[in-house]
Amino acid sequence: LEKSAGNKLKGLLERLTSTKMNGFLLGLGVTSIIQSSSATTVMVVGFVNSGVMTLRQAIHVIMGANVGTTVTAWILSLTGIQGDSLLVNLFKPSSFTPILALIGIIYYLFIKSERKKDIGLILLGFATLIYGMESMSAAVKPLGEVEGFRNILLIFSNPVLGLLAGAVLTGIIQSSSASVGILQALSATGQLTMGTAVPILMGQNIGTCVTALISSIGTNKNARRAALVHLYFNIIGSVIFLSLFIALNSLFDIAFFGLKANHVLIAVAHSIFNISCTAILLPFSGFLEKLAYKTIPDDDKQDK
Repeated sequence: LEKSAGNKLKGLLERLTSTKMNGFLLGLGVTSIIQSSSATTVMVVGFVNSGVMTLRQAIHVIMGANVGTTVTAWILSLTGIQGDSLLVNLFKPSSFTPILALIGIIYYLFIKSERKKDIGLILLGFATLIYGMESMSAAVKPLGEVEGFRNILLIFSNPVLGLLAGAVLTGIIQSSSASVGILQALSATGQLTMGTAVPILMGQNIGTCVTALISSIGTNKNARRAALVHLYFNIIGSVIFLSLFIALNSLFDIAFFGLKANHVLIAVAHSIFNISCTAILLPFSGFLEKLAYKTIPDDDKQDK
């Protein structure tokens, strides 16, 4: 998708960031299409470095990217559809992904048009994503019977350790979409509760900042500030919601946190967390900009 629409997306990012809401919606839309907040943020860091986008414009796009990345979890949640009716079976990815894969192979191997080849890759990519998810879920399901695995999950039921685990895993694989997918696959064991999954989701948002931070190495100060804004946004949001999570867990018996995690509940929690973080911090984009300037201050020489 990124290859097929890449140049158009870049043009949109350059032009349509005049207002706070425009920037947010653009970041959301682009990330929903290419299914990677890391890719969008790296693109934004590049635009800031080349001077086609200001730091303030970049902040709003980055916030939109954080919401747009939740689309992948919803796509992967299709693998959790349950039921025996014909309609439900038609919507199960295992029913239609082989057809999509076949069409993708035909388009990619036998049609000369580059655009059709790109469409073939899109269909193959989607089919591979769903097949991989189903294979991973089936592979980890027996772990639910292993006592050692249950003990590991008990360790991560500590919210702070869960957040750190999510951040480290995502930092290593550099994709929150992939690590959320792994978490969804682990839910197939039946041993993962939402109380354990939610802090891990928060940590995954922090870990995904690694890619943008790496991409900002060697760039100008504003580009490095844009990468830092991405990090600060996710850290502040995670600290706010982790504190709220711990407080609610200690004061009340929240039924949702005791539920067995599944593909759909993880997608719901992921969306609620990212949307809530953005709703809280979008009005304070100016504060995030100042924080970035405090971290990387201007000096007397012109930044080049």
